Amino acid sequence: MLANDPVTQARLDLTTALRAAARHGLNEGVCNHFSMAVPGRPDHFLVNPQGLHWSEITPADLVMADGEGNVIEGKYQVEATAFFIHARIHQGNQRAQVVLHTHMPYATALTSIRDGRIEMCTQNAFRYWNRIAYDEEYAGVALSNDEGDRMCRAMGDKDILFLRNHGVIVSGPTVAQAYDDLYYLERTAMVQVLAMQTGRPLHNIDDALAEHTARQIAGEAQQAFLHFESLKRLLDRDEPGWRRMAA
Repeated sequence: MLANDPVTQARLDLTTALRAAARHGLNEGVCNHFSMAVPGRPDHFLVNPQGLHWSEITPADLVMADGEGNVIEGKYQVEATAFFIHARIHQGNQRAQVVLHTHMPYATALTSIRDGRIEMCTQNAFRYWNRIAYDEEYAGVALSNDEGDRMCRAMGDKDILFLRNHGVIVSGPTVAQAYDDLYYLERTAMVQVLAMQTGRPLHNIDDALAEHTARQIAGEAQQAFLHFESLKRLLDRDEPGWRRMAA
């Protein structure tokens, strides 16, 4: 594969996100999944394989699958819930070119408490103004197309979905942007949970100021790409071989 081939780049980017998530403590065992629509083949998506820890995945390990659950390229199987969640969101939401699903601890903690929400109480939180949907209907492990379709409907036109008693889904147009949102979402949730532990009331800002600040942060979108490239440099420094393309 050529280094500048879009599919090769997609494999590198998705691997970067998986390995970075392991470094940042956003992973959970060998569960959860990241996916990306294949450039030029929107009916297919790349996804991490079943059974590999995110810290050991290389571009060669990623599986290409279709919406029917078939492995098109790759030597591994894919966890069933990855098909039922990711395939249905990719098919039902053209904006969601990248779909990241985790049970990261602080954000998941908010899904486990009554009326848990990201509150507009920190600058990191303001970037998520009007971008989060909340799915209040936990229905067990996602092992059917119906469950994936329900999640897709619950997400609607938002970028992020909080799954009650479960975890989160973060979507975006590129891996860099989606991963940046995932990273800062967990940081936002962490600070909020720490603040809540004081027993003192949270100091939320008003809607107009939250919206204004969200627009300011959106205007600095290059930060996501700079952050993502720095993560690749750290992997080059610390984890030789992570870019392996051949099986």
